[in-house]
Amino acid sequence: MGRGALATRVLGGAAGLLLATGLYLGLVAVPPDAVQGDVQRIMYVHVPSIVTAYIAFFVVFCTSILYLWKRDLRFDALAVSSAEIGVVFTGITLATGMIWGKPTWGVWWTWDARLTLTAILFTIYAGYLMLRAFAEEPLAGARYGAVLAILGFLDIPLNHLAVYWWRTLHQPSSILRPGGPSVAPAMLLPLAVTFAGLALLSTYFLVERIRLERLRHRTAEVRLKRGRRG
Repeated sequence: MGRGALATRVLGGAAGLLLATGLYLGLVAVPPDAVQGDVQRIMYVHVPSIVTAYIAFFVVFCTSILYLWKRDLRFDALAVSSAEIGVVFTGITLATGMIWGKPTWGVWWTWDARLTLTAILFTIYAGYLMLRAFAEEPLAGARYGAVLAILGFLDIPLNHLAVYWWRTLHQPSSILRPGGPSVAPAMLLPLAVTFAGLALLSTYFLVERIRLERLRHRTAEVRLKRGRRG
């Protein structure tokens, strides 16, 4: 086993350990919320998931700009790989949000500003992946996808500020807010541990996905050379 493969396995193992610890703390060890009770425990998955998705889309935003500037396929590979991770964690955020919303608001879904913008964010980057998958010309798909990814990132600051600009059912941010977190210190530990686990897990997925993307690029190059020879 090479050093790279060993490091990747260690990364995956560390992610699993942190996630197990964070979920145990959040779902078992920490007392229930004084107002919402046990249903509030879904926060320990919901909040770290959307923060992880935001980070993934920020990577897509930066590497898309770099790809348009440098035309280096390594940046494109990083962008499309990180986009897949962001879409997965945004999907988890939407699912856990609906589960949390049902007992809290009485409905699975409402066209609240933040919920709507999160759904739009998911749709934009799912569309980005579809554009990349079905593009007849890979390089053209990479260019158009990069533009879409850059424009789509504008949804994230709008999403974060939606609860301050409009009257919404969704509560304001408890972590990323002026003046620091408003949650109890006992709740911050499982949130931090779970987020660390998800951050390592997304890094693990990113490393593996980039490896697959590079293999795809090499395969496409080989086929192109064979086609020219033929």
